[in-house]
Amino acid sequence: MSYNGTSRVVLVVEDEWAVRCLIALELRSAGWDVLQVTTAESAIECLQGGRRIDVVFTDIQLAGALSGWDVAERFRAVRPDMPIIYTSGNAVDRSRRVADSLFFDKPYRPVAILQACEKLAC
Repeated sequence: MSYNGTSRVVLVVEDEWAVRCLIALELRSAGWDVLQVTTAESAIECLQGGRRIDVVFTDIQLAGALSGWDVAERFRAVRPDMPIIYTSGNAVDRSRRVADSLFFDKPYRPVAILQACEKLAC
């Protein structure tokens, strides 16, 4: 699927290898370009590196000092319209969510994340 003639790009921030690979496969099968990182720090490097990203899909609890909340806040500081999708398998205080974001509890259906990306990136 294309957006303005080019593939859309989703940044997947997930430290669990199997979960990251499963969601990346679902998104790639639907025509998305997928950038995969395991830490919030790596996600922020993508932002600072000027990579084109159309949607951020991030787990909340990640390896490293920063969390998925930090990822979303940094991306929104630079791009206030950046679509953000969060996920977590643990109880989290969702009050830190950025406005107009989506949250999915783990386990989720990969197709639900694909549908959310499609909706938010249009």
